[in-house]
Amino acid sequence: MQLSDFNYMLPKERIARYPTERRDQSRLLRLVRSTGQISHHRFSDLPDLLTSQDLIVLNNTKVMPARLIGRCLRGICDQSRITKTLARRIEVLLVKPLENNVWVLLVKPGRKVRVGDRLQFGKGQLEALVLEREEKGLRIVRFEYQGDFDSIVDQLGHVPLPPYIHRRDERQDRTRYQTIYASKRGSIAAPTAGLHFTPGVFDHLREKAVACCEVTLHVGLGTFRPVVNNPIEDHRMEAESFEITTEAAQMISKARSTGQRIVSVGTTVTRVLESAWRETEQDPQLRGETDLFISPGFSFGCIGALLTNFHLPGSTLLMLVCAFAGRDLVFQAYHQAIGENYRFYSYGDCMLIE
Repeated sequence: MQLSDFNYMLPKERIARYPTERRDQSRLLRLVRSTGQISHHRFSDLPDLLTSQDLIVLNNTKVMPARLIGRCLRGICDQSRITKTLARRIEVLLVKPLENNVWVLLVKPGRKVRVGDRLQFGKGQLEALVLEREEKGLRIVRFEYQGDFDSIVDQLGHVPLPPYIHRRDERQDRTRYQTIYASKRGSIAAPTAGLHFTPGVFDHLREKAVACCEVTLHVGLGTFRPVVNNPIEDHRMEAESFEITTEAAQMISKARSTGQRIVSVGTTVTRVLESAWRETEQDPQLRGETDLFISPGFSFGCIGALLTNFHLPGSTLLMLVCAFAGRDLVFQAYHQAIGENYRFYSYGDCMLIE
């Protein structure tokens, strides 16, 4: 398929720049694959759309304040002697840790940062030496600091809101761009399908005897790198790390063997489950990395329903949704959502595909 097959026109005013006042008052479009039926609900209605034969799987990753603004320092030499230091404003995104305080960063503007430069954040509480230069604006650095790294990042960092939101992060984003069940720190973006859950929704799910479990996938660049290849099947995802507890794996394996429907909360959970159980029926891979790219023609072996937000044109996330429900049906739902004034993207509304 061609990249143009996944384009659609979205009015700018349909892009949600802020979350709804209450998480569970987001709108929910229900799409039934077998009939093409579309109905409209609030997220608080979700428990009434499910049954005790469903197992909800959530991604408990936690978003880091991974956007850091600082200075790039470079010594200017004159006959092997540093005569002055050139400082440039720099913005970085913490992508993933390697080892011994060594991290992969996405740097902006990347062309200005060379091997041997020093990056400084805050008033020197955090510094980094650039060790290697990689493609696509990536750098490998070694951080230097006194104290606890996470605490310093929490103090200096900004919530890495997606660029299409077109505003600076604000105080409320520290909590609202985070699921209420986030517990495993490591993502540079929220698993947005989970942003709508509230304690009240979970209480209602328990009353309906709908079971839940959690897996972890740390959202990285792989989820958001644009597709540039035609045909799209030539696209290669960057790997993202995941982990499944033994308890969660047992619940999921039991659901698969007994015919219980697995409801995947988001594209990240879908990629974890379809990766972990791809080679086996009962003994999944409990931890590792996945570079699985799901596009139309993919054969799903694990999930039976998908809860997901509305995604950007041409994105790997939209392609995954089209693989699950069929491109034509998904685009019908998207066009109806636009006509019904749904809110799109990370802080927007969602859809339940059955």
